[in-house]
Amino acid sequence: MIYIIDNFLQNNILSKLNNYLVDFKEFDTGNKKFWIMDSPENFTSYMTNKISNIENKKIINILSFFRIATDELDTDWRIHCDSIINNQLPERAIVLYLSEPGLDELNGTALWEHNEHGCKLEYEDLTSNKFDDLILNQANDLSKWKLSSVVGYKQNRLLSYPSNYFHSKYPNKCWEKGRKVFVMFYK
Repeated sequence: MIYIIDNFLQNNILSKLNNYLVDFKEFDTGNKKFWIMDSPENFTSYMTNKISNIENKKIINILSFFRIATDELDTDWRIHCDSIINNQLPERAIVLYLSEPGLDELNGTALWEHNEHGCKLEYEDLTSNKFDDLILNQANDLSKWKLSSVVGYKQNRLLSYPSNYFHSKYPNKCWEKGRKVFVMFYK
């Protein structure tokens, strides 16, 4: 199940976050570079509690952080699923759009279908080799993918989806001031 909640944060919290999100650092995984900021513990706890209340069950955060993509930073398609995070298998992921939108054309989070695997990588099909091949060799090869839908970018919109769904930002390049999001993987 995918769900979307608009106006997720109170305006004062959203404003404080946008003032905080100014010092993104490059994080190099060896295969991909991201520009991220750590999430303060109090905000991570706030989000964990809020999502637990929405889903009516206790959730456990596996990893959370803030991320930016611009017209020059993080411009790959990088279609992927988040089936393995910190050597764990998360059940779900969220993206919370924080910055004001900066593109007039359709933008947000794309959901994709892979030519072989469909819309998600089933956990029983998950092997390190298969996962690595998808991430390293197929993530930017649009001939391997069919665009299924795009959840539109809107400031203060939360998107939650199963972590094994194939997705990417849309389009692959963002605006000059940057697409700033909060990301969390949880079970």
